Amino acid sequence: MKKLALHWKILIGMALGVVFALLMTNFEFGKEFIKDWIKPFGTIFINSLKLIAIPLILAALIKGVSDLKDISKLSRMGGRTIIIYIITTVIAVSIGLVLVNIVKPGNSISDKTRTELVDGYSNNTTKYKEEASKQKESGPLQALIDLVPQNIFSAATSNRNMLQVIFFAVFFGIGLILIPEEKGKTVKSFFDGLNEVILKMVDLIMLAAPYGVFALLASLIAESPSVDLFKALAWYALTVVIGLALMIIMYNFLVFIFTKKRPSFFMKAISPAQLLAFSTSSSAATLPVTMERVTEHIGVEEEVASFVLPIGATINMDGTSLYQAVAAVFIAQAFGMDLSFGTQLGIIATATLASIGSAAVPGAGMVMLVGVLGYAGIPEAGLALIFAVDRPLDMCRTVVNVTGDAAVSMLVASSVGKLGTPTQKNWDDNYEVSKN
Repeated sequence: MKKLALHWKILIGMALGVVFALLMTNFEFGKEFIKDWIKPFGTIFINSLKLIAIPLILAALIKGVSDLKDISKLSRMGGRTIIIYIITTVIAVSIGLVLVNIVKPGNSISDKTRTELVDGYSNNTTKYKEEASKQKESGPLQALIDLVPQNIFSAATSNRNMLQVIFFAVFFGIGLILIPEEKGKTVKSFFDGLNEVILKMVDLIMLAAPYGVFALLASLIAESPSVDLFKALAWYALTVVIGLALMIIMYNFLVFIFTKKRPSFFMKAISPAQLLAFSTSSSAATLPVTMERVTEHIGVEEEVASFVLPIGATINMDGTSLYQAVAAVFIAQAFGMDLSFGTQLGIIATATLASIGSAAVPGAGMVMLVGVLGYAGIPEAGLALIFAVDRPLDMCRTVVNVTGDAAVSMLVASSVGKLGTPTQKNWDDNYEVSKN
């Protein structure tokens, strides 16, 4: 019997998780059972991925930068990466604004539903407002200050400090390039070996992926709000999902035009990372899998992938920026506000910058949305309107974030002649255990 590919196992795990939760919620003890005995396994799975995110970035980036052996190559690759990321983010925000102005989902919110949502979820928005107010009080160059860590060991204790870890890794890699090769040989060998160990840890963790996503989806369904609230926000959610689907189509178009790779090849290769992104709602947690799919199944050389993908997981949030644009205008429509064309252009710039500073963890988009709402003069209490469906939409937009990272890595690799032939045809080949 042919062994099932990993993405099919993950899909089966997700489906079984949903079915199991729907069955269990019919019993009085069902939700508590899932919360106490099923959800912890999903949490353990996510934590195990987050556990290796920082070591992976350190090892992969230092290895990737030092492999370039030329500062000019680094600057050329870095410039192209940032430019492409910004372009795709602007396109994402623009698509979101066009759709939300055509569909006008906010007009379908009744006064009764609006009041119910605000009353039910206003307490949940407090923490996002507090975090956003702290960011608002900072100076215009605070983001630049935050880029440079005071202590790399302190910065490496949280996935929210990925930009600081990336800064240190690139800085360290540059230093490794600039010293004589024979003196840096031992250090480079260490990080090369560390990178291989971390990738093998990814292989082992992914053995549990189907079970992890089962637990994650079961707990999500069990903890969801009432169906009536979801119906009230159906048009808003549909608008976001359509926009995210258009972004996926755009990535496939760009990949086909600039790399000559078929969309079917790209989607099949990256599908396990997409499914994991959907389950975890975290680009950072999915990063180890994204890197392995891109290098071994798409053919992007490791020196490119190890540079482009960690940066993308931190600053390239196309799905998040599209969602912020749709959410801002939707909330304005729900409150009867008419945003001018100039204000909406400002939303493009604000959402683009906000997505760059958005942490690659679940719920970070909500924090950055407060800044977008503040710019446009939209009541921050409107966050309560979208809180009910934020979790499933967070899952969807993380898929787009990860897909965008993979697509850009292909574009950059192709532009510098580093897009080759995949080294593996089937993900499950990684998990064949030798009998010797």
